[in-house]
Amino acid sequence: MLGTAMLEQLWTGARWLEGPAYFPAGRFLLFSDIPNDRLLRYDETDGGVSVFRAPSANSNGNTVDLEGRLVTCEHRARRISRTEHDGSISVLATHFEGRRLNSPNDIVVKSDGTIWFSDPTYGIDTDYEGDAAPSEIGAQNVYRLDPRTGALDAVVTDLLQPNGLAFSPDERTLYVSDTGVSHAPGHPRVIMAYDVEPDGTVAAPRVFAALEDGLFDGFRCDTSGNVWTSAFRAVECHAPDGTRLGRLPLPERVSNLCFGGPKRNRLFITAQASLYAIYVNAQGALRPAATPGWR
Repeated sequence: MLGTAMLEQLWTGARWLEGPAYFPAGRFLLFSDIPNDRLLRYDETDGGVSVFRAPSANSNGNTVDLEGRLVTCEHRARRISRTEHDGSISVLATHFEGRRLNSPNDIVVKSDGTIWFSDPTYGIDTDYEGDAAPSEIGAQNVYRLDPRTGALDAVVTDLLQPNGLAFSPDERTLYVSDTGVSHAPGHPRVIMAYDVEPDGTVAAPRVFAALEDGLFDGFRCDTSGNVWTSAFRAVECHAPDGTRLGRLPLPERVSNLCFGGPKRNRLFITAQASLYAIYVNAQGALRPAATPGWR
């Protein structure tokens, strides 16, 4: 952290904020207020917050694809959508092996254009963040979607409630948090790490970091490979070997975060009811060069 940097509360008035995604071309941040069924927009140039989309199908996780488009996890619609440059919405995934997804949660785009997302049951557990319904799949997985072909593969199948996810800067490691303690008391409160194989599968699961209380939810990596993560009522920074480097307490429960600003050194943090930001002595990681031939 920077010794003179101040934690700023940029906006408050939500029920449960999630899914921050920064758009550098417009210098704005999109983020989800899930129970209030809306996507919000924070403009960095004037500090204003406005409604970007309502209703939003109880949207949760958001990210930016290789062409600068918004890709979103929709709880209530139980799908992955993409907002095109003209504002229209394309549906990218709704089913796995003929059965409806649970409630897509967090999402990242790899440099080859594939979309990776977690699919726990939080949006179908109750009517608060979606529509209560039984799981058709009967499992909670992380999926890899190829938007060129529509192929959808389950890549992580060994977690109780996979939640936040991010790639290391070189994309050789996939990090996934397991928030299964929400459904099974005593379940490990961990971020897992997996090796990413050339064929798009993952291997060698191991515990990257653990908490004694609360949950790891969403997180992102900086250019040095450090993982900046939500950690209940704090943000923590962990080195690539899992060592905790620092901790920033917040007055609310933290859900997610992302890097933004012209220098990618401003950390935007979504918490229970509020959006926060702080300048840090780090820069958010960019994707490696896209795979040749990807369009």
